Amino acid sequence: MNRRSFVALIRAAILAATALAAGAATAQVQSYPNKPVRVIVPFAPGGGIDILIRAIGAELAQKWKQPVVVENRAGAGSLIGAEAVATAPADGYTLLATVNQTLVANRYLYKQLPYDPDRSFAPITMMVRSDQLILANANVPVKNFKELLALARRQPGKLTYGSFGNGSQPHLLFELVKNRESVDMLHVPYKGINPLLTALAAGEVMLATGSANVAAPLIAAGKIKPVSVAGKERVAQYPDVPTADEEGYPYVRASIWYGLFAPAGTPQPVLDKIRDDIRAILKQPDFAEKQATSKGLTVIASDGARLRQEIREEAAIVGDMVKAAGVQPE
Repeated sequence: MNRRSFVALIRAAILAATALAAGAATAQVQSYPNKPVRVIVPFAPGGGIDILIRAIGAELAQKWKQPVVVENRAGAGSLIGAEAVATAPADGYTLLATVNQTLVANRYLYKQLPYDPDRSFAPITMMVRSDQLILANANVPVKNFKELLALARRQPGKLTYGSFGNGSQPHLLFELVKNRESVDMLHVPYKGINPLLTALAAGEVMLATGSANVAAPLIAAGKIKPVSVAGKERVAQYPDVPTADEEGYPYVRASIWYGLFAPAGTPQPVLDKIRDDIRAILKQPDFAEKQATSKGLTVIASDGARLRQEIREEAAIVGDMVKAAGVQPE
């Protein structure tokens, strides 16, 4: 066999192998799913991510003609549930529905993780996101972020802010503000968002952060007020509240997002099918209104590549926050 014939034979073999692989991938996605799909939520039942993925799962079960089982594996700051997915078979039948803490903040809060936040998972989609509100007790005499900083400078050490523990989002955000703006505020930790907002309404602390959904009842009751949005866009429920970015503080960013992930190595056609089917559900006006926008959540429905980039960018920001807060990993 001469060299030209040998090269032609190799090319033909490569083309055949490529066609075979493409055919196998097509067959795999066409048959997916052919058994129940399990979605692990690494938090207790009843939270925002749990409620949303159960609603999406019900829609997917109808579309796929297969059960979509949501399983709560709470504990250790989402580490237990995340590990279960990271070590599951990469076939699309075990998925992780979680918030940014799992992939972003946990890398700074724990000395050792049972998973690699950048390599253990294949991002599928960021389903929804909500920029956090900077909240104040109704009696605090400020209307926006600039006025808040001015008050902090006039009364060093007298402004108090609440969080739900060291390393939590409000703790990191306010410590970064203290560091960047050279202001002094006192940190008071609580054991969750509900105790925190109750304390804010009662005047035990002056400042906090929270989503529009969880803060809405107390805002409506006149107990607390939103003074700024820690993001780039105004919140639909409070269109008159400016963003910190508008006021010249683009580093003031705090949001919560709900994402869906599969174990690393899951075939791309399967990831694409899951993403496309969830995107179609989230884009349904009635579903979006009931499960997202009415709760202060913005539908994103991104692709996996964009979600991976968001994680990379947010991790850099949170790293600065952790450094400013002096948080040591446990």
